[in-house]
Amino acid sequence: MSAIDLSKMPKLGFGLMRLPLCEGKIDHDEVCKMVDLYMEAGLNYFDTAYVYHSGLSEVEAGEAIVKRYPRESFTLATKLPAWELKSKDDRDRIFNEQLRRAGVDYYDFYLLHSVEDGNIDVYEKLDCFTWCVDKKKEGKIKHFGFSFHGSPELLTKVLDAHPEVEFVQIQLNYADWTNPVVQSGKLYEILHERNIPMIIMEPVKGGSLAALKPELEEKFKAVRPEASIASWAFRFVASLPGVMTILSGMTHIDQMQDNISTFTNFEPLSEEERAVVDDVRAIMLNIPLIGCTSCRYCCDGCPMHISIPDVFRAVNTMTLYNETFRPKSFYRGLVSSGSGRASDCIGCGQCESVCPQHLPVIDLMRDAAEKLDK
Repeated sequence: MSAIDLSKMPKLGFGLMRLPLCEGKIDHDEVCKMVDLYMEAGLNYFDTAYVYHSGLSEVEAGEAIVKRYPRESFTLATKLPAWELKSKDDRDRIFNEQLRRAGVDYYDFYLLHSVEDGNIDVYEKLDCFTWCVDKKKEGKIKHFGFSFHGSPELLTKVLDAHPEVEFVQIQLNYADWTNPVVQSGKLYEILHERNIPMIIMEPVKGGSLAALKPELEEKFKAVRPEASIASWAFRFVASLPGVMTILSGMTHIDQMQDNISTFTNFEPLSEEERAVVDDVRAIMLNIPLIGCTSCRYCCDGCPMHISIPDVFRAVNTMTLYNETFRPKSFYRGLVSSGSGRASDCIGCGQCESVCPQHLPVIDLMRDAAEKLDK
């Protein structure tokens, strides 16, 4: 196994899952500005996937990064989705398409996408772990791992069966550290004990940790009045030993600027600051929110074209801030721009079958309809 040189890995990775849009299409000019700012800061890890932006994320990686920078100046990661695999032939078909989309001869990091109890049998049946090792031998990928959305028990089982895995990508943030569904803390401990490098996704929980109730934000501002609320989430994760890279799915250039500022001359959390994070988490755990991270896997297959994560965002805003004007105004704009209404949901279950958070989307959509459509 070729070891990953952790000294060359940037702490902040650019996730290409929530790229800026203009009139419904990826805003290429804005992406280029963000890429340039990121690279100028000495950062170079880009993460995409076969399904992000309906496949156009890999294409945009080719246009905004591959065509504009020397290949050796950046690292590019993408993923193989179990839900697109019907036979062993699909592995090469998808992989070759990914190479063409981005215009590369190899990927630096390649992952089995979203390993969980519902799809591990697909990856095992189609011998995807061995296939990835073979791709490494061919020089088509440099490092092989998987992203994970399952239980601690499954993670242990997969790692025991596949010591060839070089790294694992998990969801981790201070809000989910003790979350009984995500179990970030337990997943982290398993990987840390085995000395397996970690890539972290959802450090700001889909943006929900970037803006909190005023009384929670005040706790952070009392200690670091100049720091953004999002920076606390990033510093919590980056202070943990064994974390290789932290992905941020940045949509706006101001997010990029703030995140670069957080990681420039990085300061780990002090004991006092860690206590503040623990206090904020304890309060948040008593506020019942929908645990959606806006990954948008549910959107492409929705027959009613409902922008499900945005509907949940409106509901969570109503819950967190105890007011209706802003979230209902946001929701009306969402519907007028083409999204189906929450009440349009027909309960087909497609969304629930692909949700990494295992949310009961049908029931939640019914509740959303009560709050937003009446």
